[in-house]
Amino acid sequence: MLLYENLMYEAEQLDIRIFEKWMPYTTKGLYADNVIWINKHIPSQIEKACVLAEEIGHYHTSSGDILDLKNVVSRKQELNARRWAYKKLVPLSKIIQAHKLHIRNRYELADYLNVTEEFLEAALEWYESKYGLSVSIDNFTICFEPLGVLEFFEWYNQYGT
Repeated sequence: MLLYENLMYEAEQLDIRIFEKWMPYTTKGLYADNVIWINKHIPSQIEKACVLAEEIGHYHTSSGDILDLKNVVSRKQELNARRWAYKKLVPLSKIIQAHKLHIRNRYELADYLNVTEEFLEAALEWYESKYGLSVSIDNFTICFEPLGVLEFFEWYNQYGT
């Protein structure tokens, strides 16, 4: 629940108003003119946080009416908002932190990040499409399939080489 509240605070700082409203089940959230609507049918705060992050992503990345997803420009803006949300809620640095805490599977990782398993899966698929099967950050390599983190150490012999 803390993540949802933090995102609500972030939206407030951006002068975005948030309302929870009954909407069709197929609509999870909407953003327009500094207002976000979150569907009250969404059962958990964790899922609401994932939706809210994407809608804040629209604030940062979208312009105009993008409701017609048959339009290529609209689809691209929708994807940009999702990518923003993935980077916000599933940053690569947090995957490394989870490794250091001995979190070993996707379920535990989603729980640690306070995101749904579906959101985590979509984020990992996007990272894999962006970086390939793995990405290296400092002394760590994050493998996306299968999911895991490798940590590399520098070994020195007695002569320091």
